[in-house]
Amino acid sequence: MNIKNLILPAIVAAVEAGFAILEVYNQDFAVEEKEDKSPLTMADKRSHEIIMSHLAPLDIPVLSEEGKRIDYHVRKQWEYLWIVDPLDGTKEFIKKNDEFTVNIALVKENTPVMGVIYVPVLKQLYFAAKDFGAYLMVLDSDFDFMDIPLTQIVNKSLPIDIAPGKTRPFTIVGSRSHATRELEEYVEQKRIEHGTVDFISAGSSLKLCRVAEGSADVYPRLGPTMEWDTAAGHIIAECAGASVFRADTGEPLLYNKENLLNPWFFVSNGKH
Repeated sequence: MNIKNLILPAIVAAVEAGFAILEVYNQDFAVEEKEDKSPLTMADKRSHEIIMSHLAPLDIPVLSEEGKRIDYHVRKQWEYLWIVDPLDGTKEFIKKNDEFTVNIALVKENTPVMGVIYVPVLKQLYFAAKDFGAYLMVLDSDFDFMDIPLTQIVNKSLPIDIAPGKTRPFTIVGSRSHATRELEEYVEQKRIEHGTVDFISAGSSLKLCRVAEGSADVYPRLGPTMEWDTAAGHIIAECAGASVFRADTGEPLLYNKENLLNPWFFVSNGKH
């Protein structure tokens, strides 16, 4: 399978889903409650439908937060699969703080190999693939993805990597909505080690992007996440030079597990 041929369809799916999300975001909307008590909006549903309409013809199975009830005995047979979060950061969406994303990742044998993250309000498009690199594009208002080659998108994008663009203190990025006591203890320990430490908050998969683009040195996730929260950001961070590993064993995060809950983990540029 030529992974590069799947980058453009994933980009188009994410951006079109982002446009639909903004239509809901810019009006009054209802908030439902899912079985796990987490919030759900019409934006989640519309985004899911649009992404599925683009990915289904590619004949690769999809694992999504909005369609996660697939038996593991079926899933474990898949060599390739898409892991999708149609709206990552629904709480941020409801709070209207602009920090929500669309996440689409391609996973091969438990490892992400391609990822797209789109930030609808900021019109920021992050994309990466193994042996391809990691990129950031800020969309022009009149940019049309239809019938253009991937090379043209790459030419309008900036390569990203973990090297900070300027001298700054050791910087930790953490969750805006899910702070934990363990995270607070980690930050205090880093202050002892480094003296001055900056802490920046971000919602959704933007935290992985902050390490990938060199804005932060480490993202310690010392709390629960699901596979669709991290798969796209995982490969983007790795292609930018970061490491993504379990907090307990130091081993890589794996995907399409029987239990879709991630262990605690770090995203690091090597200075964690």
